[in-house]
Amino acid sequence: MIVYIHGFASCAKSNKTKILRDYFGDLVAINLPPSPLEAIEKLKEYAKPGNLLIGSSLGGYYAMHLAEKYGLKAVLINPSLKPYKTLKPYIGTQYRYCDNTPFKWKKSYLKELKKLKTKPKRGKYLVLLQSGDEILNYKKALKKFKKLPNAKVVVEYGGNHRFENLNDYLSMIENFKNS
Repeated sequence: MIVYIHGFASCAKSNKTKILRDYFGDLVAINLPPSPLEAIEKLKEYAKPGNLLIGSSLGGYYAMHLAEKYGLKAVLINPSLKPYKTLKPYIGTQYRYCDNTPFKWKKSYLKELKKLKTKPKRGKYLVLLQSGDEILNYKKALKKFKKLPNAKVVVEYGGNHRFENLNDYLSMIENFKNS
């Protein structure tokens, strides 16, 4: 089974969810609560041997945490490596991109994110980066993963934070899943 983990202020009905579900069929995507610890609790249910985690941005941070804790494979799409820093400016009321539902992003959530910090050692990773990411510096993820024997890193020059051209990487994701 494939578990798609959406990013900050996104939801289970995202464009990436549709693309992945259309290609793979067997896909789980759930709306995550704003609290990172609550989100991880919900996601633990799907952190089972043989399942592939695919996380985008903040979802990539969650996927890495779960991959390390349970020894799973994870595809990280423009992953956030330090969301406890990058999401600080968003404290207050935010709105989900998919349906404009308001939610509160609290200062305490930054501390929760820091508790989830992990180093990639045990999981196996396919890291998909686009150099045109306007939110996160792709070079930081490249530096973190490029020397790991358990990680394959692909950098596409151009693109954006949403990761354009995900369709072009579906067979690569499938091969990674089946490897």
